[in-house]
Amino acid sequence: MCAHAVRVAMKNIKGIDRVDVSLNKGLATMTFTPDNTVTMKQLQQAIASNGFTTKTSAVTVRGVLRTTAGKLQLTVSGSNESFDLLPEEGAAKPGLSDGRMPDGKMVEIDGIVPEPAKDKPSSVIRYRTITELK
Repeated sequence: MCAHAVRVAMKNIKGIDRVDVSLNKGLATMTFTPDNTVTMKQLQQAIASNGFTTKTSAVTVRGVLRTTAGKLQLTVSGSNESFDLLPEEGAAKPGLSDGRMPDGKMVEIDGIVPEPAKDKPSSVIRYRTITELK
């Protein structure tokens, strides 16, 4: 499979703006349009249809932060997918300067999505940072 074919397959997903592929590094970098509704499942299916598997992925994602039953969750803007949020080892504890959690607020998460189980979309983001957006 060539990098061009992977790039074309990913670009055919509405909401993906740019795709850079390095087969030597086993890496695809995608940039999305601001109004995208792309889901993790769509990405994983496109990757699998080209003969590859989804590995751990670095992400920067925006959405609404919620605390439900003591668990942090993110509802992603556009796709409305929900992800449980768990800290990466050494991650800063989320919260505003006064210690309050920005519950119900728009945030940006930097972190990783662990390698998913076969044929199952990822449901967890391990965050490095959570930043409230103004």
